[in-house]
Amino acid sequence: MTQQDYYKILEISNNANEREIKRAYKRLAIKYHPDRNQGNKAAEEKFKKIKQAYEVLSDAKKRNAYDEYGHAAFEQNNNTGGFHSSFTTSTSDLNDIFGDVFGDIFGNNRKNTKKKGSDLQYNMNLTLEEAVQGTTKEIKIPTLNKCTACSGQGSAYGAKPQTCTSCNGHGHIQMRKGFFSVQQTCSTCQGNGTVIKNPCKICYGQGRIKISKKLSIKIPAGIDTNDRIRLNHEGEAGQCGAQSGDLYIQVTVKKHPIFIREDNNLHCSVPINFVIAALGGEIEVPTLTGRIKLKIPSETQSGKLFRIRGKGVKSVRKGYPGDLLCKIIVETPVKLNTFQKHLLQKLGKSFGEVKGENHSPQSKRFFDSVKRFFDNLTQ
Repeated sequence: MTQQDYYKILEISNNANEREIKRAYKRLAIKYHPDRNQGNKAAEEKFKKIKQAYEVLSDAKKRNAYDEYGHAAFEQNNNTGGFHSSFTTSTSDLNDIFGDVFGDIFGNNRKNTKKKGSDLQYNMNLTLEEAVQGTTKEIKIPTLNKCTACSGQGSAYGAKPQTCTSCNGHGHIQMRKGFFSVQQTCSTCQGNGTVIKNPCKICYGQGRIKISKKLSIKIPAGIDTNDRIRLNHEGEAGQCGAQSGDLYIQVTVKKHPIFIREDNNLHCSVPINFVIAALGGEIEVPTLTGRIKLKIPSETQSGKLFRIRGKGVKSVRKGYPGDLLCKIIVETPVKLNTFQKHLLQKLGKSFGEVKGENHSPQSKRFFDSVKRFFDNLTQ
């Protein structure tokens, strides 16, 4: 199913700045907010798309990933399996975008919201072949998951926590001091607005338990080092049944013994002997999908670059592949026997010129430059 472009959802251009994105979000979100469109399912769905688009485009890293890879940067299948790699935890929670933007529009009179779970980061190493062709990796991560015994509520047998009678569920208490009114966090419920009378014996009232979770991660073809993939709601579970955080897959592509990647192009050095360089011939060069023939013209110099179209990396977002650039390295022969040395000596004598004016154009240009240099010094 084709997903709608985030820029079109917010009705902005691809080069819109941060202020323009936020302004467009406020305007559309007020228009389609569920509180202003009671019972209108179409408006509700529109509002969800607007909020999702803003969440991506308002974050610089997410926006860069979307601009490069489109929706493929965020969509994943959540099958199970087993695979181990390095893992780190991100302690910074993403703020609720809805609360950030609408706090100044609808006011901050809502009850205290439950804390969203922490985002997690998983560092994944890929071979160049895996990154270029795409693959599926199974990973295993330690995380906090919703307690199944209490359904994440923290109360035994899944009962809902009771509304705090001290603050009436607001999470804070208003106290008057003379002409002033001071708001303090409720000491009974610690700002949660609810209290647990009978804590769950499995999670001890936390609503979360430590587990090792297995996930199957789809790696899109063309991904590169420092790219990130986001899996929605696959981070740590929120407190007391709150929304889970996200899981970010941080990609690093390992060094390849033959190829060097530069954007969507691949580079490699191809050594040839001086006979093929001088007389020409046909050689085999490697690609990521197999060997191909490359014709070497006669009198090819070391450092010559041959471009093979379409044998590079296929871009995730643009859809067309880069090129393979082969740099020719003319190799000097080693471990020559007596007969071979004799042949080379005869070849050298046949040139008849020390400076190789006819047979070595680079040598001729070099010695001509040297002569001009010294002539200028003696003037």
